Amino acid sequence: MRHQTHQVQIGSVTIGGTNPVAIQSMTNTPTADIEATYAQIVELVQAGSELVRITVNDQEAAKAVPFIKERMVAHGLKTPLIGDFHYNGHTLLRNHTDCAQSLDKYRINPGNVGTKEAHDYNFRTMVEIAIKHQKPVRIGVNWGSLDQELFTKLMDVNSWQKSPLSSQEVLYEAMVQSALNSAELAEKTGLTPDKIVLSVKMSDVQDVVKVYQILASRCHYALHVGLTEAGQGAKGLIASSAALAILLQQGIGDTIRISLTPEPGAARAREVEACQLLLQTMGIRNFRPLISSCPGCGRTDSDFYQQLAKQINDHISEKMPEWSHKYPGIENLKIAVMGCIVNGPGESRHADIGISLPGKTEAPIAPVYVHGRQYTVLKGQNIPQEFIQILDEYISQNYSISKD
Repeated sequence: MRHQTHQVQIGSVTIGGTNPVAIQSMTNTPTADIEATYAQIVELVQAGSELVRITVNDQEAAKAVPFIKERMVAHGLKTPLIGDFHYNGHTLLRNHTDCAQSLDKYRINPGNVGTKEAHDYNFRTMVEIAIKHQKPVRIGVNWGSLDQELFTKLMDVNSWQKSPLSSQEVLYEAMVQSALNSAELAEKTGLTPDKIVLSVKMSDVQDVVKVYQILASRCHYALHVGLTEAGQGAKGLIASSAALAILLQQGIGDTIRISLTPEPGAARAREVEACQLLLQTMGIRNFRPLISSCPGCGRTDSDFYQQLAKQINDHISEKMPEWSHKYPGIENLKIAVMGCIVNGPGESRHADIGISLPGKTEAPIAPVYVHGRQYTVLKGQNIPQEFIQILDEYISQNYSISKD
């Protein structure tokens, strides 16, 4: 069951409540470079990002925001644009009204809006501007930039307890208190709960799970969930997936991001694809036909089944822009590509459409199954092309054509 949270309207997207878990991403281009930033926004949106965040770190970036938003609107991109502010957000939002108005949401890090009296003043300034322009705010706490005054205070208080908490437990408490205290100050300033999103990001899997569990138990604000500095490649994917899977399974999380360190030359959109795969493999949301394929063993025949699985994946990727508009529900299709008789027929029968390739010692035939029953048998050199043709025919016959 989903953790009950307030609904928050962010531009054209609603998160929280019973709304689907939304996917968020962030550009890594200099925001002042309008062309590069807009191009990356398009890349992320086309990959499926439903919320896109950009850095607003200086005057040039703030000046660029209205032009970026204008270009998005002109090209029909309705994806909400979020401004990420650190240190000088109060100044930038106050001095650049058109920037404040163009953004769909502000991200504020309470750990770096100032110290002592300046902290509350700067924070309230940003919230007041959000209220003026009717924008929601994410209060995003990061352990790498945690309010040190608050943490030190809690450590001092803890040292006097009869049964003191561990320093790690105090850290969790400081993270949660930073978020909740900031949310309370935002509400006192006039921001309503349906305009507030919270996050408490850390970079260790167990830390993230624990701190979000504590936060969710103490509030009903919408929650943005993810690891910060998750890492690169397999490490970043696995760490983020492990933490997010646990929290999502417990109903915690209204919007997510997998924050990957890009590999040289890799597409920024990989983090969006990772979010989609995580949500789909968990059965939370569907985005594209899902292929089950065997890992291979000594029974499988060379790498033929691997090539076929890749060909079908590539075919789906190529066709999805067309299929997603033409065939509503196509994202629910389940396909099986199996390599031998052990699990091949069974897995193929469980899928909507599947093929069981022959293993090394089996007859050189490949039965195709549709809706649990054998549909035909393929053999020879053209099995990939013939199966893809059958797949295309299946889709055109079983999915209604959109009237849009």
